[in-house]
Amino acid sequence: MTAPDTSASVVRLDGPWTHRDVAANGARFHIAEQGDGPLVLLLHGFPQFWWTWRHQLPALADAGYRAVAMDLRGVGGSDRTPRGYDPANLALDITGVIRSLGEPDAALVGHDLGGYLAWTAAVMRPKLVRRLAVASMPHPRRWRSAMVADVKQSAAGSHIWGFQRPWLPERQLVADDAAAVGRLLRDWSGPRLPEDEAVEVYRRAMCIPSTAHCSIEPYRWMVRSLARPDGFQFNRRMKRPVRVPTLHLHGSLDPVMRTRSAAGSGEYVEAPYRWRLFDGLGHFPHEEDPRAFTTELINWLKDPEPDR
Repeated sequence: MTAPDTSASVVRLDGPWTHRDVAANGARFHIAEQGDGPLVLLLHGFPQFWWTWRHQLPALADAGYRAVAMDLRGVGGSDRTPRGYDPANLALDITGVIRSLGEPDAALVGHDLGGYLAWTAAVMRPKLVRRLAVASMPHPRRWRSAMVADVKQSAAGSHIWGFQRPWLPERQLVADDAAAVGRLLRDWSGPRLPEDEAVEVYRRAMCIPSTAHCSIEPYRWMVRSLARPDGFQFNRRMKRPVRVPTLHLHGSLDPVMRTRSAAGSGEYVEAPYRWRLFDGLGHFPHEEDPRAFTTELINWLKDPEPDR
């Protein structure tokens, strides 16, 4: 099952970037790209799509990078397949896109679910990941322990527990033209709320048929696998350390992923690791204060010897 043609006008938004599709890992992925130079691959989170990186694409291109924002499997302009939403397969989507772009490696920049998958890709395919930058998401092993053992984090991530019900979460997400998406974007932001026009873009994208279901499936796997052999296997696999320079970005007011949960992910990194906490920002630091976020990211990308 692929994205309907009607999605193109919703997803392929105009800007200084260009749109195209690339094949990887048995599916087709929509990307927006701008600039030339070393590849920086940007991975969105929930409930968003590639457009969440609209501020970073031109800035990275101006800084001398080939900036590419992809739609994850099941979202935006990418294929909506019936299966394949476990993190190992989604990470192979990402590394497959790197190969399809003809690049030897990439700096991965991931937010929320995209951050979870960036951590995963750096462990599974270390030769394809040059550097790693993650926003608003701890290392997967840290995520697992916090969601299971920390009552406050479990409450903060209550939407993920709610996603485990069949069919109802999808219906709630798209009801009233995906009004729930607007509520989540505003509730999870700090004082700098998203503009109404931006909220409308995300609501329209969620209303593309099958998007709500595909957006929720990774979270269903993350919870349902907690007591399953495939979940134990994935957790063991993620014991392997990240061996590339890592930048970890977090908003101090993030209500979804507590600072305490995200901090400490450096124990899984055997390379220079930089933690950056943005005061007064929530779950979407790259949109709430794009200038501060992008400056931090580009300065780190250009630093030949990022500090510990």
